[in-house]
Amino acid sequence: MSGWSAHDIPDQSGRTAVVTGANSGLGYVTARELARKGARVVLACRSETRGQEAVRLLRAEMPFAEVELRPLDLGDLASVREFAEALPYERLDLLVNNAGVMALPYGTTVDGFETQFGVNHLGHFALTGLLLPALLAAQDRPAGARVVTVSSMAHLLGNIDPGDLNSEKQYRRWVAYGRSKTANLLFTHELARRLGAAGADVVAAAAHPGYAATNLQTAGPRAEGRRGAERLMALGNRVFAQPAEAGALPALHAATAPGVRPDSFTGPSLAMWRGAPGSSRRAPWTVDDRAGELLWTASEQLTGVSYDALKA
Repeated sequence: MSGWSAHDIPDQSGRTAVVTGANSGLGYVTARELARKGARVVLACRSETRGQEAVRLLRAEMPFAEVELRPLDLGDLASVREFAEALPYERLDLLVNNAGVMALPYGTTVDGFETQFGVNHLGHFALTGLLLPALLAAQDRPAGARVVTVSSMAHLLGNIDPGDLNSEKQYRRWVAYGRSKTANLLFTHELARRLGAAGADVVAAAAHPGYAATNLQTAGPRAEGRRGAERLMALGNRVFAQPAEAGALPALHAATAPGVRPDSFTGPSLAMWRGAPGSSRRAPWTVDDRAGELLWTASEQLTGVSYDALKA
């Protein structure tokens, strides 16, 4: 995988992809490069205004691009259901669970879940389950179908607490973020296991961007009016982070490169920080079968979404 770049993305003509959080940052780059290679890309965005601007920019750069905007608020399960029900495609080749929030002050989603756990994990869990029939319908195509969930090296900050998934006992923003990213990896692990057991040719993989400059780093401090912290994060982005174009490469590799294994975790090859995509280190608790099963069961109960297509 050494030196792998966006130029190495195989032809995506005839494939349909959904990218969450595609209006900016990593999601925008992911959507752009998939469209550049011929995919029909659905930009699933919470903000209609920012989503429309992203579509305008994409079409200005690539008039041939087959892109469309559809509203999706991962912090509102009703919105997730509406998105899935309104998607007009019977077959879906690729779902990139990219959208996320990071280190926000304590808050809850529309459905009452702690925001980071609710948006980063539960929203994507529900979305993937609701779109699973369309993904399974595309598995017989030559490139198969894939679900790529974007985690973070911050998953190393903490394992999930099955007795306190919503951080109600104690809230520490960075620990909660790390736990939500652990949940992304556990979800990928358990989804890959269940797809394999069902004999489905859908690859569930995960990726992370290393330290990439996006608006995620400054959103939390800005929400609390912590100007000093916001300026510090912005400085870190300028000095240490790699650009979003590089940060998106691990997800693009997981989404399109031949031979990607189920439950693989792709990230920057240089100390998980930057560089070309490669196999990334992950905490042992993210490949724990029992933990994956417990999180899955809790997620089904909390979201009301059951993966019936994988049940005998």
